[in-house]
Amino acid sequence: MRLLKSIAHRELAHKLFYSTQPLERQNMNEHFDGTRLFLIGSDASGAMSPGLWNPVLEQLGTDWRYEAWDVPENFPMDAVRGRLLESDVVAANVTMPHKQWAAATADDATDQVRLSGAANLLVRSRGTLTAHNTDITAVRELVGGRRQRHIVMLGAGGAARAALIALHGQADRITITDRDAGAASRLVLLASSLGLAAESATWPDAQRRACNASLILNATPIGKKRGDGPVWGDGRLADDTFVYDYVYAGHTTASINAAREQGLECADGWDHLRAQAAAMVPLLSLAPQAEALLRCRVMALQEQG
Repeated sequence: MRLLKSIAHRELAHKLFYSTQPLERQNMNEHFDGTRLFLIGSDASGAMSPGLWNPVLEQLGTDWRYEAWDVPENFPMDAVRGRLLESDVVAANVTMPHKQWAAATADDATDQVRLSGAANLLVRSRGTLTAHNTDITAVRELVGGRRQRHIVMLGAGGAARAALIALHGQADRITITDRDAGAASRLVLLASSLGLAAESATWPDAQRRACNASLILNATPIGKKRGDGPVWGDGRLADDTFVYDYVYAGHTTASINAAREQGLECADGWDHLRAQAAAMVPLLSLAPQAEALLRCRVMALQEQG
């Protein structure tokens, strides 16, 4: 059954993406006067997002293009904001290490962004930028509403902040660690302000605690390289552990491999990429079929490796 489903998905992907006839042209000028979308991050050019979005935008019949823009950590961000306010820009996705900057630079923001202090999407409208966080939507969808007795967050940047908001009200206890102890402490303060029982830990201590956690969340780049091991080390996990790995790559990460070998529930970076992209569809006023196109395109990229 799984094989038949996979074949059917591949056939649908082929039909959607390799047909010479695009879908009926979507007039985006009713909603946006620009044509360019960006991905902003220190390694944006190494991300899959342009390869995900450009075929979808073409199939939707738009004249939009999605481009990677490498913006180093110490880049003058006022210049980035100025560029995003130019009339040819529709929106920009924002990734490491600029998600907290995105929340701070926005003229308006959703309540979720205000709570988390992080954004992964800036939408331009009438000379202003509005901040959204579709990472939050993705985590909520993929983890579901199950009560978590103990969450271990490895990494304390923008992605971890989004997860904290997404899981608000579901956690009995949270352990947070980061190579930057200050970042971990700031995230603990945010958690405490939301009434969550959270504490910081050293990296080795958090790895040990992960073995008894009900949810392990990897919000670091660990796993991007083929030689990386599981983010929690080599220990066996509890039988009810859910592993959430933000990392997507041309290979299955060691964290996801280890979870699957133990028969645990998990969500990988591809799952997250698909879910957060789907959450952008209504925000960009795209046609409803965009979500199915995105799902099929993610599958095609995974198969390409």
